[in-house]
Amino acid sequence: MKVIITVVGKDKKGIVAGVSGKISSLGLNIDDISQTILDEFFTMMMVASSDEKQDFAALRAELESFGEGLGVKINIQSAAIFDAMHNI
Repeated sequence: MKVIITVVGKDKKGIVAGVSGKISSLGLNIDDISQTILDEFFTMMMVASSDEKQDFAALRAELESFGEGLGVKINIQSAAIFDAMHNI
């Protein structure tokens, strides 16, 4: 299973540490990551994966809830969607 995760919010300390810790606790590995500050907003995009089958709806709910507590918006999408778009 491979996913694309995006994180956007007002920049503050601890976002990368918090999100990466949460992703690890959910059994995902960060394969690639990019982050930047645009004006005063933090943006991060990552590719994460798991060798084990994961409940995608549960992952989405966990990350959205965690993001709210951290003050950022976290979105997760299956990488299979992007693969399918390029095979049409």
